[in-house]
Amino acid sequence: MTDNVHSFGEAAVAGRLDRILFTRCPVPTASGIAHSLGWLSEEFAQDGLRVEALQDKPRAMRAHHNEHDLAGLFREGGNIPALATKAKGTPTRLIGLTWIDEWQAILVRRETGPIAPAQLKGLRIALPAWSVTRGSSIARGMSLAGIRGALGIAGLTLEDVTFVDVPLAPPSEDSSLNLARMWSGIEALEVGTVDAVYVKGASAVDAAKRAGVVVGIDLDGYPSRHTRVNNGTPRPITVSRDLLDNHFDLVVRFLEQTLRAADWAAHNLPALRGILQKETYAGAAGVEAAYRNNFHRSLHPDLSEERVELLKKQANFLWLHGFLEHDVDVDAWIDRRPLEAALERRAGSRAA
Repeated sequence: MTDNVHSFGEAAVAGRLDRILFTRCPVPTASGIAHSLGWLSEEFAQDGLRVEALQDKPRAMRAHHNEHDLAGLFREGGNIPALATKAKGTPTRLIGLTWIDEWQAILVRRETGPIAPAQLKGLRIALPAWSVTRGSSIARGMSLAGIRGALGIAGLTLEDVTFVDVPLAPPSEDSSLNLARMWSGIEALEVGTVDAVYVKGASAVDAAKRAGVVVGIDLDGYPSRHTRVNNGTPRPITVSRDLLDNHFDLVVRFLEQTLRAADWAAHNLPALRGILQKETYAGAAGVEAAYRNNFHRSLHPDLSEERVELLKKQANFLWLHGFLEHDVDVDAWIDRRPLEAALERRAGSRAA
């Protein structure tokens, strides 16, 4: 497997691609939908390029989802590893941002019931342990940002609660089990070691039901997006600088297919939910509970001022709390050209 990764990296650097690799998080993504519909394979077959997803590879290969060290890789994933990789000096470029509200919540025990954000003060909050590296400590970063968002609604800060470290479950070859690993704090909540835990997404819906715990605070119910800035909000689409420099047209065409998939999703919610059960490793009820409020109409990537500013807020938070080796100049990271070209091509396709 190592030899395959190495040879692919050399091929990409030399400008000779024999395949397209892409990776996405287990959430609604336009790239994942385009792949599920067969559109990515169809698009690049004309170039003799096969399309492969890291999620279909063994765990050792899937690790490159966080590192982004394969030159020919398209990544639509969480911003913690994307920013951490950029902070280490890996030459990536940011070519798009998406925002999908995906059931961010603070869970409590059933007897506690729903609470107001102000009632978090003085509680014991689960905080997943650090992982091997700063940038791979995704569960910890998400939990810290999620609790900060909830506290901020009531004018409170992280100093107003007591964090209790909870261990991470060991990694598995089974991606669905690795998702459960993210929410190890639910176990601590269930047995009474902590009073509350942050979670997000369809897999967390299913995990909460199994544990018999309930939503204390539904962060999606608050109007300000600032309360929900986290690993997946906003979510970056990134490529290596080499891929952009040497295969600009492929990057544009990849983005064009994500825009096409987002257009399709806006009008095909029942079929989309079927795709998302596979994408998120969750059941139908978990998908329906996690993805609400017309999410299917807003899967399109953009580089709007609002999303860029929210990403800057997240980058500053991660730098302040030790998740990044260096701060990241988000403006300098962005390359707007491929998305602008993709939008122009997509507009032409619609007109035709």
